[in-house]
Amino acid sequence: MQYTKFGRTGLRVSKLCLGTMTFGLQCDEAQSHAILDTAAAGGIDFLDAADVYPLGGGHNTAGRTEEIVGGWLQGKRRDFILATKCVGVMGPKPWDQGMSRKHILDAIDASLRRLKTDYIDLYQLHSYDPNTSIDEALEALDTIVRQGKARYVGFSNWPAYKVARSIGRSELRNLVRIESMQPRYNLLFRSFERDLLPLCAEETIAVIPYNPLAGGLLTGKHNQQAAPPEGSRFQLGSAGARYQARYWHDKQFETIEALRAVAAEAGMSMTTMSMRWVLSNPAITAPIIGASRPEQLADNLAAQDQGPLPADLKARLDDITVAWRAVDEER
Repeated sequence: MQYTKFGRTGLRVSKLCLGTMTFGLQCDEAQSHAILDTAAAGGIDFLDAADVYPLGGGHNTAGRTEEIVGGWLQGKRRDFILATKCVGVMGPKPWDQGMSRKHILDAIDASLRRLKTDYIDLYQLHSYDPNTSIDEALEALDTIVRQGKARYVGFSNWPAYKVARSIGRSELRNLVRIESMQPRYNLLFRSFERDLLPLCAEETIAVIPYNPLAGGLLTGKHNQQAAPPEGSRFQLGSAGARYQARYWHDKQFETIEALRAVAAEAGMSMTTMSMRWVLSNPAITAPIIGASRPEQLADNLAAQDQGPLPADLKARLDDITVAWRAVDEER
């Protein structure tokens, strides 16, 4: 496993990060631990969770993923870089969500209990909350870093202009600055190449993108002529409709067929090719990979071992998918 510098910090992390949002709904505890064991054996020691996980659940399941990860980490916490997130709905009260000072301070304490640890390496705001000022959120994040509950902080799903504003406010007020950004990024979703990724590169912000395989569509295993398979992200509880809206469309499947031909010619799996394409972007630090079975990690690990794509192959994939960047930018 290769290691890479985490933004402007002195921290180094594995070139792949294991996402855990399947743990607790798609995967039971035993299966989740088997996936963690396989990832660790492959050299992955960077783990990402969130308090609202598992994906597709609700109030009755929120927090279960962190509990599963926390149980597995017992006795080996110092061997892993642990990331988690807050902002999502965690209860019925109006203050059980968002990026208010109250919620952030409550949320990290709850995550620490579930994860059975006394610190989080990377604590992230899962989305932007328009009802709370950036200053209030930054003050709360500054508090938890000064208290030693988090080592670094970051954002997920924030627009570029809000990220830029947060950096300015941090510098002006001498508050903790974000060190990472977690956007959606893959061959079928490239709009952040226009503004967010250049901003992160200029400000030396680590980028740990999620959905590098478009929810599994870029594995090439799905057939549009059949209904999305049960148990996949396209049929998973409250998340199924969201994933279908993102990716389950005629144009995406046409693109998949064009990519499949290139992968066959290049002699690699769709998964490995798609992951290597993400890794070829110099703005990317460590893609977040997910799995519902341990064996699904093999092609992702192969992509990391093989490194970025040859320039000519990457250019072909860019040409095939450039239309998606244009479409996304028009939205």
